[in-house]
Amino acid sequence: MSSIFSNIPEDKRVSSNQLSFAILDIFPASEGHTLIIPKREIETFFELSDEELISIKQLIISRKEEVSSNDSTVEGFNIFINNGKVAGQTVFHLHFHLIPRRKGDKAWENYFQNLRRA
Repeated sequence: MSSIFSNIPEDKRVSSNQLSFAILDIFPASEGHTLIIPKREIETFFELSDEELISIKQLIISRKEEVSSNDSTVEGFNIFINNGKVAGQTVFHLHFHLIPRRKGDKAWENYFQNLRRA
């Protein structure tokens, strides 16, 4: 399997570690919407190793801190994944969504509109 995520150059990544990397979503639900992706090409959460899960958690936390420190309007975050086509997965290389939330935003509406575009 070779996914679109596998060919993302280093300079397009907002952060990375040994086992995973983060990029900005090209169809963001809100400003700062980030995808956290294992470097190993796997389809679902259930294939992750413990080490990969730890590396992903580290990037989620560091990206959350970065977004929060740069934008005082962010009051919360959604963190989620889609496993399988019927669950909304459109790219079959596992990725976590980190979506900054602001009071009164339309992030969920944006996410579902953009899902149709992906």
